[in-house]
Amino acid sequence: MGDHIRLIDQRRLPEELVLVEVHSIEKLCELISELAIRGAPALGAAGAMGVALAWVQGRGMVETASLLKATRPTAVNLAWGVDRALAAGDPVAEAVQIAVDDVALNQAIGAHGTAVVPDGARVLTHCNSGSLACVGWGTALGVIRSAHVAGRQPSVWVDETRPVLQGARLTAWELQQLGIPATLVVDSMAGSLMAAGKVDLALVGADRIAANGDVANKIGTYSLAVLARHHHIPFYVAAPTSTIDPATPAGSHIVVEQRSDSEVVEVGGVRLAPEGMIAQNWAFDITPAELVTGYITEEGISGRIH
Repeated sequence: MGDHIRLIDQRRLPEELVLVEVHSIEKLCELISELAIRGAPALGAAGAMGVALAWVQGRGMVETASLLKATRPTAVNLAWGVDRALAAGDPVAEAVQIAVDDVALNQAIGAHGTAVVPDGARVLTHCNSGSLACVGWGTALGVIRSAHVAGRQPSVWVDETRPVLQGARLTAWELQQLGIPATLVVDSMAGSLMAAGKVDLALVGADRIAANGDVANKIGTYSLAVLARHHHIPFYVAAPTSTIDPATPAGSHIVVEQRSDSEVVEVGGVRLAPEGMIAQNWAFDITPAELVTGYITEEGISGRIH
């Protein structure tokens, strides 16, 4: 890491793969807020790296931790990574260890999760939960990746994931790089695909899992869980145990990030809605635990959170 942090600017994908160097906490906070870096595990590593950068620069650690945590309130991994680095004697070594561990944890999630992916499975996923959302390998997309490596020959229905299109821009790009067959669909097509018998399981990541198993994930996840239950399709959540927040008793206690309405009324800087039209932009929704078939973590697969 040295005196700066290097990361992929996810805003530039899929057009170009660009690495940016971050030399200040303010710039890191800006990049997190603007989704240049996103995904719960990736935010955990970025938060730890931010604390490490502050330590190297001789900057106030507690102030830095507060600034970083305030950027994205829903994803628990951000605060988790910040707190781990803050408590370490050597924040740089701790941040690097978090990054190294993330890849191993995700590969373990993938190895366990392969068991729920039948041969030739048609998997529906939402948002982005691959390498871009982590330090490496991925969580929900990592399960698909592991199943692909194991010869299960999965194919993927990729929800575009409005309004910021993480599915269309990021997940579709990752699957192309991996050589995994994928088809992009609008979010509202998911129910029709299920009704037509074209989905074998739904697989998503998580930004926070409450103590009772309620799941905060990208807006639209709750709708998919309801549709999956109606059509008797398994609905799995893949995430590291660091995403489980025992201090949050239930989903109703999770703060849901409110983002700018410009993300809804515009796409790529082009306005879609009439001038003066306001919009609601909840970045996440809460899926009740009773709609989750199972949780896939680095420890295995469980039908409930303990």
